[in-house]
Amino acid sequence: MIVFPAFFTSAEKKSGFFKIGRGFFYRYQYKKKHNMSMTHPSLQSKTIKGLGLCSGGLDSILAGVLLKKQGIHVQWICFETPFFNAEKAKEASRLTGIPLITKNITQPYLKMLKNPKQGYGKHMNPCMDCHVLMLNCAGHVMSQIGADFLFSGEVLGQRPKSQTRSALHYVEKHSGFQGFIVRPLSAKRLEKTIPEEKGWINREHLLDITGRGRKEQISLAQQWGITEYPGPAGGCLLTDFQYTTRLKDLFNKGPYHDDRDLYLLKWGRHFRLNDQNKIIVGRTETDNLHIHQYLKKDQDVLLETPDIPGPSTLIPYGCDNQTLETAAGISIAYTKTPENEITTVQCNSPGGVTTIQTRPISKNISKKWMISS
Repeated sequence: MIVFPAFFTSAEKKSGFFKIGRGFFYRYQYKKKHNMSMTHPSLQSKTIKGLGLCSGGLDSILAGVLLKKQGIHVQWICFETPFFNAEKAKEASRLTGIPLITKNITQPYLKMLKNPKQGYGKHMNPCMDCHVLMLNCAGHVMSQIGADFLFSGEVLGQRPKSQTRSALHYVEKHSGFQGFIVRPLSAKRLEKTIPEEKGWINREHLLDITGRGRKEQISLAQQWGITEYPGPAGGCLLTDFQYTTRLKDLFNKGPYHDDRDLYLLKWGRHFRLNDQNKIIVGRTETDNLHIHQYLKKDQDVLLETPDIPGPSTLIPYGCDNQTLETAAGISIAYTKTPENEITTVQCNSPGGVTTIQTRPISKNISKKWMISS
């Protein structure tokens, strides 16, 4: 079953253009729309258009440039959630001149993330089902902009779980667009796609790269004058131990109301004080800035030490008085206040500004409440 993106309208879900059955694309209307008797782009009156997934990495860049060199009108799409963003893709678009579409898919992504059919990687990264969802979303955009096929920078055998032959087949089959997904960097090692069979793409000019090495990609980049690109490390927070430990805690105990709570997982020290409340204590000036950025003044409590330098401490959605005093004690512990000295903590809440006079709670005690370090 395909999960429709949040930006699908009811009419689009019922449209005759799509018919999702066991994850397959309903091809005959697509063939009719694209006049499948066409042979080679040079013989066609229309320009062939490809829409590609772009992470901003070297493989994405090479895939786009490779197709562009065939005279294909290339456009990229990059999806955003609190777990990953489009900043690298935007930079790749700027450097290459390839237009970029960005879409936020947080809500359908969360639905998939909580129960991925193919499970997780090392932490909470649902790589295969993530790719299924992205290609399904991209396919819908493909129809909206009048593109003819999808493509990606995936390389056969580059990743042991998500880019094996069977994994690539699974993703394509369940995306809803089987046959219309081109992987230019490994195309000669894979089955022909419909765009290749119909001559929209010249298969002879595609590549046969496999494996985890990057020598061929780096060599191509040099030949084509591509000198700026990020390293191969991914930017997905779902592969990060600390972040996913906090995410599991948030899913299990809350409080979780909206995307703000997911973004906050990146910043500060997190303490689980009870089943209802957690606090976030700034570790650096940057942490403090982000705590203030995401503060909801009408719902949260913010603790600060007005008389001495110290962290900003956030209590999302407030708490009772006992929890507030515990939070204040933890917050003071991350100042230079002596262990037994009473210090003033300012409490900014929806009800106004108050103060608490309390002593720091030893870090040896508070560490049992810390969610990851």
